[in-house]
Amino acid sequence: MKVEIWSDVICPWCYIGKRRFEAALKTLADRAEIDIEWRSFELDPQAPVELGETLTQMLARKYGVSKQQADAMNAEVSQLAAREGLNYNLVFARPGNTFNAHRLIHYAASLGRGDVMTERLMHGYFTESLPIGDIQALTEVAVEAGFERDAVTSMFSEQGFSQQVRDDQRRAAHIGIRGVPFFLFDGRLAVSGAQSVDVFVQALTQAS
Repeated sequence: MKVEIWSDVICPWCYIGKRRFEAALKTLADRAEIDIEWRSFELDPQAPVELGETLTQMLARKYGVSKQQADAMNAEVSQLAAREGLNYNLVFARPGNTFNAHRLIHYAASLGRGDVMTERLMHGYFTESLPIGDIQALTEVAVEAGFERDAVTSMFSEQGFSQQVRDDQRRAAHIGIRGVPFFLFDGRLAVSGAQSVDVFVQALTQAS
């Protein structure tokens, strides 16, 4: 079974959804036969490499709320993440353009390690204050994860996997995806959002 997952590495619900989906996979006896493909989705394609403002400031501006309300939003999602074993340090998050991060995920996927890179980038952004739009920072993370520096540097300089990112986004628009995470099971059964483990188990069972 193929499961395609549209997500953005700076989407807090995507990381939560990833953990819940993984918990659902653990209930399956034949989970090794599940082929997971990460698809690109940019929450803000027009974002600069680094926003130059805190996540709290960005949320307050984007949603027209006060700083206190934005802090409360971050606190709430952080508490939900903690229940899934995730440590969000959103006060130190460094949001920015994620196009290059998605290119890196596609590069890793071409080597059979797309999930490894997705996990590393999400952990880096939410826990370690990784500047998600900075190519040098992304390169260092990739090297730490076991990828060859020269190959990663070459990929970035040659605009490698840019087309794959755009293709994912065009397909998302064609399907009608408006938000992430979005899970598509064998191209016929969709689950939108960071649903409960039970919902993912049901979807996997239906699609199998």
